[in-house]
This record gives sequence, C-alpha cells and structure tokens, in this order.
Amino acid sequence: MKKFLFIMIAMLLLVGCSAKDKTEEDQQDESVMKDTDGSSGVFPLTGKSTDGEKKRRAVAVMINNHPQARPQSGLSEADIVYELLAEGDITRLLAVFQSETPDQIGPIRSARDYYIELAKGLDCLYVCHGNSPEAKTMLDKGYVDNLNGLYYDGTLFQRTTDRKAPHNSYTSFENIEKGAKEKGYELTGAPEPFAFLTEEEAKGLQGDAALNIDVVYGDATSNVHYEYEKAEEKYTRYSNGEQTVEYQSKKPVLLDNIFIIEAAHQVVDDKGRRKIDLKSGGKGYLLQKGKINEVEWVNKDDRIIPVINGKEVGLVTGKTWVNVIPNQPGIDKNVSFDAQEN
Repeated sequence: MKKFLFIMIAMLLLVGCSAKDKTEEDQQDESVMKDTDGSSGVFPLTGKSTDGEKKRRAVAVMINNHPQARPQSGLSEADIVYELLAEGDITRLLAVFQSETPDQIGPIRSARDYYIELAKGLDCLYVCHGNSPEAKTMLDKGYVDNLNGLYYDGTLFQRTTDRKAPHNSYTSFENIEKGAKEKGYELTGAPEPFAFLTEEEAKGLQGDAALNIDVVYGDATSNVHYEYEKAEEKYTRYSNGEQTVEYQSKKPVLLDNIFIIEAAHQVVDDKGRRKIDLKSGGKGYLLQKGKINEVEWVNKDDRIIPVINGKEVGLVTGKTWVNVIPNQPGIDKNVSFDAQEN
C-alpha cells in the first residue's frame, strides 16, 4: 500500500511539473508570437514601449528649412531628424517617421544624394519634391522606393496659399500610404532597432554639463541653438533665434538625443551642390540628459552610429536630432556648449 501511495505521489508531481513547464513554454511562445506580429515591444527608432503596431515601414521626408519655410509641420512627430547643408549655408532636414504618422508634413523640398543614402540605411520609403541630377539618377534606378512631388503636384502633394513656391508643398501620411500602394511599395518592415539605454543607465549618465549648445553652419539663418529643459529632461531647438515649433499648433519640438558629427563636405558644381562623406566616420558629440560626451561616429550598415572605443553608445529613449557639420574648420570650432542656464 505504501509503495502504491509513493508511486501515485510521484506521478502527480511529474504531471504537475510537466504542466508548469508547458505553461511557461506556452507563455514564452505566446510572448514571442505577440512580439513577432508587431502587437507589443518597442519602436525601433525611439526605444519607446508600444502595445500597438511597431512593424510599420519608416518613411523619410525631405523637409525645407529655408527661413520662409519655418515653422514646419510634422517635425515634432519625427523619430529622427537629420540636418545637413544643401546649397550655400542653408540646411535641409530629413525627417524619419515610424512611431507616429502626422496628418500634415512639410514644406517638402528636393532630393540630394546623401539624404537618399541616409533613407536607404533605414530602408525608408523616401519622399521629396524635386531632385538634383545625381539624386534623379539614383531615384530613376530604384536605389530607394520613393514618391516625388514632381509627378504628384496637386494630387498627393498639395500647395498651400499662405506661402510661395518652393516653400509651400505639403503631403500627409494618408497620401504617402496611398502613393505607396499605387506603386506597389511595402508598407511594413520596420528598420533594425538602435541601441537604447535602460532607464537606470539613463539616470546614471556621466559627462560634462551642457545646458546651452550652439551649432554653427555659417549663415546665421541656419545656425542652431539647443536649450536643456530640466523639468522636461529634454532639449528645445532654435533656428536663428526662433524656437522650432509646429506651424499650426505651435507645439515645440522636444528632443532626447542631440548627435552632432563632422564629415567631409565638397562643393561639386556651380550651383553650390555638395558631396558629403557619410561613410568614413569621424568626431562627434552626443548630448543626453543635460550632459555632453565626445564620441566617434561610424557608418554601420549604412547607418550613422555613435561609438566610444569601438562600442556602440546607447541612445536615451525618445526623439533624436542629428546635425552633420563640415569638418573644416572642425567640430571644435563649429560647436560650443555652456553649463550655465540662460
């Protein structure tokens, strides 16, 4: 009888353990399946948690940054914005959207080859209005899926009456998706995620205090100023002394990472168009949580990544702005920072 009871207890324990193991396995499988179909996890370009769709394909839009195009629409909803010189000393912006889909985006300007390279690195659908000869060659060859306002002016791209061309071309996410479907482009396939700091790592960030930062592009109209807002733990941005806000709502653009890098620039024609070397790497600064650290940047799989001693540096979860400046006269001459509040 005792032997029978011992056998029965052993069998019950075995069944219980098996059920427990199966439950844990099933839960793990369910978790993996939930993450795979995009219904949980984090957005790859912000590191922010989401219970919704995270598998959306990223869209990169050429944004006009001429003084007559400010304030712009949609920048506060961009995950990453890349700012580089176009012709002269005026910058243009490549706004990358993946976690948010604004109703209005613009004003939209024409393509340049180095912006297309940045969009390609994140496997973006690229949106522009016009192009340089070099950019046209890349777009015509299908280097990147694209929608060009030259062919959709008045349909997918709308002209507003409150500004004059070329500072008045706008589109919406609804129209971008419509155009993508017409051309047979995929609308899913999120980019590979960047490395992000944990909440604890972000709280423990080290570095020199940097509450006010100036980035010089040459012309005062394109020079950038950042201020750290301690209450928000984010940076606000200014162009030529004017805060960067949404055109209609006046909502400010708030940033969690400012990544400033230097790269070789070369003027290549009489229009002042440039080649910008985004392959070779170089010096940079990374600003997070009111601190600044000197870093290097590398091109890893066509993406611009901050590194220290060859190791990728994590971003703070949230929005990122990347300023690319000429390596002449050098980053130390074009960037200044102050530990004092205004």
